[in-house]
Amino acid sequence: MTQLSDLLQTQFLWYALAAGLLVALVSGPLGCFAVWRRMAYFGDTLAHSALLGVTLGFILQIQATIAVGASCCALAILLVYLQRRQKLSVDTLLGILSHSMLALGIVTVSLFGINVDLLSLLLGDLLAVGGQDLVLMAIAAAAIATLLYFLWEKLLAFTLHEELAAVEGVPVEKTRLALMLMLALLIAIAMKVVGILLITALLIIPAASARRLSRTPERMAGFASAIGCLAVVLGLLASIFWDTPAGPSIVLAAGLIFLVTQTVPGRSA
Repeated sequence: MTQLSDLLQTQFLWYALAAGLLVALVSGPLGCFAVWRRMAYFGDTLAHSALLGVTLGFILQIQATIAVGASCCALAILLVYLQRRQKLSVDTLLGILSHSMLALGIVTVSLFGINVDLLSLLLGDLLAVGGQDLVLMAIAAAAIATLLYFLWEKLLAFTLHEELAAVEGVPVEKTRLALMLMLALLIAIAMKVVGILLITALLIIPAASARRLSRTPERMAGFASAIGCLAVVLGLLASIFWDTPAGPSIVLAAGLIFLVTQTVPGRSA
């Protein structure tokens, strides 16, 4: 108890908790759309572009979160453009872009001789979140939450049936782009929390857990955020007491919560 009491008085722990909760709150609703639209692979593709964003941040001397956000948004816009121009399936395009961006990031790191902490990049470095990181994450989370609030009905209509949504006057292409850009911003801020390898897990697992507990989309989004926040708290506690990496601990906690929810009678939204 003395150890926990001492840690609670340290600033870095509160920064880590605030950052984790911010990401969990906005990843809940976005994760629901990723589950409904089967966009897990899209999350992986954006995550792979994060390495290129970090590299560009070093080269241009700008904050890593901003650089990653810009690279992820650029990739989202490129995907929308290619979907219009190409006759390839979405999963094929995602496969091409995912591995191409990852390879480009690795080659760029090698060419410029940049010293990147790959372990923290891959698995996250939540306990190293600083004040500036937290401010940027709060701004991005607020932007995502605002867009979700104003676009919720359009996003639901677009998710349920694109053609019918278009007939009813929903701007389908703009709505698709908005969803992808929100996911891009989430990837940028979640990278610090759980790393490139585990971002999609934090996006998908709470939403998948909430689906079994919910009868409406709104309730599913709320449960997903709550489950994500619980996973953050449990993961941080595990990291403190057992000296395990914070990011993987959070994802493991989310996975255990998912297993528990499978024992609950289904109410799928």
